Amino acid sequence: MHMADALLSPAVGTTIWAGTLAAMGYASKKMKENFDDKIIPLMGVLGAFIFAAQMINFTIPGTGSSGHLGGGMILAIMLGPYAAFLVMASVLTVQALFFADGGLLALGCNIWNLGIYPCFLVYPLIYKPLVGDSRSPRRILVASLVSVVAALQLGAFSVVVETLWSGKSELSFGTFVLLMQPIHLAIGIVEGFVTAGVINYVRNARPEILESITASRPLGAEISVRKVMITFVVLAVVTGGALSWFASTHPDGLEWSIEKVTGTSELPTQEHGIAPVLKGIQEKTAFLPDYNFSPASTEEKKKEESASWPVIEAGTSVAGIVGSAIVLGMVMLIGLVIRSFKRRHT
Repeated sequence: MHMADALLSPAVGTTIWAGTLAAMGYASKKMKENFDDKIIPLMGVLGAFIFAAQMINFTIPGTGSSGHLGGGMILAIMLGPYAAFLVMASVLTVQALFFADGGLLALGCNIWNLGIYPCFLVYPLIYKPLVGDSRSPRRILVASLVSVVAALQLGAFSVVVETLWSGKSELSFGTFVLLMQPIHLAIGIVEGFVTAGVINYVRNARPEILESITASRPLGAEISVRKVMITFVVLAVVTGGALSWFASTHPDGLEWSIEKVTGTSELPTQEHGIAPVLKGIQEKTAFLPDYNFSPASTEEKKKEESASWPVIEAGTSVAGIVGSAIVLGMVMLIGLVIRSFKRRHT
């Protein structure tokens, strides 16, 4: 559900960028008020895992489409809403800047659509009430399914509304909605099961982590996060380095919906204004575009769909591991900066 710049007008893109920056400032402020040193490394390894996990598209049977994890609910449940939002913003920023996944003008929208809803709306209003004081696997499964589906439905609808506000008349509102919502419902169901599996693993390994986050209290000195951190580091390396070869070559839910409406998965890019400027910046910063050593053209992508599967590419493995490492470092840096401000004002 990573939007390209071609889907947005500069006015809509910059307006939502402003809202996203305000949300990031608010999340940083709230983290500073209730800072927990142990959360910093946990943020880093979870960010690395989510980056790697988002590289794996899974096929939606019978549609010719695919989807990938958003990861917002995993982050919110494991870290709390404020830290989770900052981690999601970091993941999407690294993807856009270094891998040309999503546009820079659209980055504010992508952070909003994939971060705001799971962290600030669905987690406190749906997941926590559904789970309650219970930590049963079944309760976590139900809460995860409902929450992920709700978050993705809100995000998918926001994409449609943002294109409507941007005056993209080729994307008929009604048709676009009728394609986007069902395909992201299917994606949400898959992600819901994955989310429940991850959370139930943590519940079995270190239930104190979930209990502390739910109660909004710091992780105590007696709570060790080492085992959980090692698990997610290994998952990030294996997922980004090898499992990424098995990603579906079908277009994702957003690209599929656009192609069904317009006949092409890519709308023409703007030739004037801020969009081409940002595109030029992205071309300079993206050292592994499309998660490979060289960018794939539309024709090459179509050839990949009919090529042998899995697609074993050294560039994909390098992108997965390097990208995860960049996210890890970026998130750790953000946490350390917030800690520095906290200590400076106490």
